[in-house]
Amino acid sequence: MTTSPETPDPIAPLVQSLLREIGEDPSRAGLLRTPSRVAGSLRFLLRGYALNLDALVNGAIFEEPYSEMVVVRDIEVYSLCEHHLLPFFGKAHVAYIPNGRILGLSKIPRIVDMFARRLQVQERLTTQVGDALQSVLEPQGVGVVIEATHLCMAMRGVEKQNSSAVTSSLTGCFRDDDKSRNEFLSLIGQR
Repeated sequence: MTTSPETPDPIAPLVQSLLREIGEDPSRAGLLRTPSRVAGSLRFLLRGYALNLDALVNGAIFEEPYSEMVVVRDIEVYSLCEHHLLPFFGKAHVAYIPNGRILGLSKIPRIVDMFARRLQVQERLTTQVGDALQSVLEPQGVGVVIEATHLCMAMRGVEKQNSSAVTSSLTGCFRDDDKSRNEFLSLIGQR
């Protein structure tokens, strides 16, 4: 949902109530505009809900006989954990082996962002990226690895500041063929 400058964002009063509930005074000078800033921030951070795969790809699929691995690595990932609404962030590495069709390279980070900019768990995010590429390209296989730091583990709970999580999703030849899987892992520095 988008709001206009004339119409207050419906999230803002909820943030104001939250501030009161935690013992703050929303009328304090430093907090006067906080509810609207938080509302805008949440709309930005969760903008992936407003996107869909077909519109995002926008026809950027091209017939091409190229049949070697395509890798886009070190894609910055920023998301919010659906359990605590705290950030997790890191890098995604995405590869596919074409089957007569390639995708415009800029679309791969956009696909990652579309799913990352929703309330997420890293495991689902990894699978969603892989499934999306598999569905739009029907390649020989897709490989996705995401490495991320979760503030829900670093700031609260177990408080392990130096931990990270690594998840993978492998389809087709990346799952069934050791050579393809090993090449992918080598190219992203995981071997």
